[in-house]
Amino acid sequence: MATLRHEFYESDEVVTISVFDKGADPADVKLEFEPRKLTYTHGDKTLVLEPLKGQVDPTKCSYTVGRVKIEVKLAKMAIGRWGDLIGDSPDPLSPSPTSSKPVPTEAVRKVRKNWEGITTDILSQDKERTTDEDPNAGGDAALNTFFQKIYADADEDTKRAMLKSYQESGGTTLSTNWDEVRKDHVSVKPPEGSEWKRWG
Repeated sequence: MATLRHEFYESDEVVTISVFDKGADPADVKLEFEPRKLTYTHGDKTLVLEPLKGQVDPTKCSYTVGRVKIEVKLAKMAIGRWGDLIGDSPDPLSPSPTSSKPVPTEAVRKVRKNWEGITTDILSQDKERTTDEDPNAGGDAALNTFFQKIYADADEDTKRAMLKSYQESGGTTLSTNWDEVRKDHVSVKPPEGSEWKRWG
């Protein structure tokens, strides 16, 4: 009996074996699949692979006969790499006190963090500040509301000081001190690094 040359490669789910038997007649080729054994026969040629490194599902195994080789696909019972085709490594699917059962595919999936939920939690904890607590809260609209509130609650001198200082400085100064503002023209004070230009 002649033993046939063979090669294999694998994915996590399937082992693919190439049995080199040139010109094999598909009608004469026989394969037997067992959980830990593969038997190939063609006339006086035979190939027995036993024990397989892992367990296969005989009902899902298949083969195709080509002109140069026979391609055999072994469906693994447990997802993962074998490393070798045959070997005396313990069957990962057989119950034993030292080995744990294979983890079902569904359980292998990582638990994903719900980043959207985390962001919502953080934002809900971060209480929005009112313009009474922080004049800068809410941007320009809130700032205008803050100044309107000061103006509405102010006495006549404070209102005069606010209007005069704002108009004369081109919107760069806002003062509430009428005694200081009434003495002289309020000069333009642009923010540092800026240059003030008259519009138009």
